[in-house]
Amino acid sequence: MPSSLEKAKQNPDSMKAKILGAARKIFGEYGFHGTTTRMIAKAVNIDISTLYYHWGEKGDLYEAVIMDVTEGMRQKLIEVEKIIKGRPLEERIRIALDEMADYLFENPEISNLTLFRYFTKMRHGSVLDFKVPEYISDIAYSMGLSRDRNNVPFDARMKVLSIMNAIHNFVSGENFFRPMMQVTREEYIREAKNTLKFFNVSAFS
Repeated sequence: MPSSLEKAKQNPDSMKAKILGAARKIFGEYGFHGTTTRMIAKAVNIDISTLYYHWGEKGDLYEAVIMDVTEGMRQKLIEVEKIIKGRPLEERIRIALDEMADYLFENPEISNLTLFRYFTKMRHGSVLDFKVPEYISDIAYSMGLSRDRNNVPFDARMKVLSIMNAIHNFVSGENFFRPMMQVTREEYIREAKNTLKFFNVSAFS
């Protein structure tokens, strides 16, 4: 029997999908503890009972959001790997940085949720036990930092963490940093990508 998440993905116009989309944005903005089911229901213009009918408790919906985000990242990384495969290392890094930064700027809740997971603890039992797979080794392999996808060295994984954290910080910090820099969103994104390439291309190639 398909899960609620599978049903939502199969029918993007369904109420399940609308609730999931709203939950992604609100959890991404306020985190697990700062979000209430009433906030999500209000965003979709439904009552609480309808939300519970489609998704159950808040923790169940949060887990579905994390699974959805994780699967989206996995698919994006597969796409990026196909694009950069066989290219010179410097070119692989430049393309990977552009592609991942664009994807995360288009879906800022991913970076926000990632940073919330870094710095907050979940009291909800099912959320606490929920393990989100990380794709650090896959990224390291795709970028050419390891010859073996299944045995990626620790230092290569740490390098990937530094890159991903830098992207997440630019994305999550946009509303704080951009007014400080007094630039448009397009200028901010362009310069964020240029800065990421400035520090990482020479370092890794």
